[in-house]
Amino acid sequence: MTLRLASHRGRAHLVTSHNDSAAWLVDLEKASNKKFSSDPMDAYSKWDQLREFAESLRDDGNEISISELDSPSPRPRQLIAIGLNYRRHAIEFGLEIPSSPLTFTKFPSSIGAPNAHVPLQNDCTDWEAEFVVVVGSGGRNIPAAKAWDHLAGACVGQDISDRIGQFATNPPQFSLGKSHQNHTVFGPWVVDARDLASRDCLNITCTVSGREVQNSNTSDLIFSVSEIIEYLSSILELYPGDVIYTGTPNGVGTSRKPPEYLKKDDVIVSTIESIGTITNVCI
Repeated sequence: MTLRLASHRGRAHLVTSHNDSAAWLVDLEKASNKKFSSDPMDAYSKWDQLREFAESLRDDGNEISISELDSPSPRPRQLIAIGLNYRRHAIEFGLEIPSSPLTFTKFPSSIGAPNAHVPLQNDCTDWEAEFVVVVGSGGRNIPAAKAWDHLAGACVGQDISDRIGQFATNPPQFSLGKSHQNHTVFGPWVVDARDLASRDCLNITCTVSGREVQNSNTSDLIFSVSEIIEYLSSILELYPGDVIYTGTPNGVGTSRKPPEYLKKDDVIVSTIESIGTITNVCI
């Protein structure tokens, strides 16, 4: 069974199967006779043991709506994002390809459930579908060749961006404009990195109210996940459960002529091949 870690009502669950609208969940603490904690954050430091347990699991689980899931990593010590990290995204802005990852932070209070409603702050709020990875064992000075061994897995993310806040100062600052309530949504679960055979070549799409606005592939990343982990860990210690947004592809609203932004009642649907879908309604 592919290991998928989810959170429901604040408790860690394994996803045994799913379809477009429902998932079948097994409560991790109960099923393991308390070998594992109910806290989803504790699972990331024990990811190898969790893999073994998932392979032995025979319980089919209980059906719930995917819309009821919580964030799969609700309290990361570090929430890191990479900007301008798709080639075609840099081209659409007429910017040079960066020579090192453009790194900023999002604040953890902005984390919402994967299908949370998104309160719009103004008329210039943008969409950004992203491939998100969650740290497993973590550490310092991790070589690129070993990077995926230090990750738990990946999920679908939306980096909702208040462009007025982002460009309110000169030079711009990204962190506050991207940290309003529910402007950091990811999930619906974390898929084990080991089971993502094509993790460096996954289709990523975003639609807004049924209209496709982004359609790309992680092969267009300027800095691969492995390179990002090597770079970040050369400076920071990465901790279990840390969340890393790896960048958004071309097609964001602010690059369009004329610019386009999210409106009240817009429905944002973000999908990554082999991982899943999150849906967010703007309010």
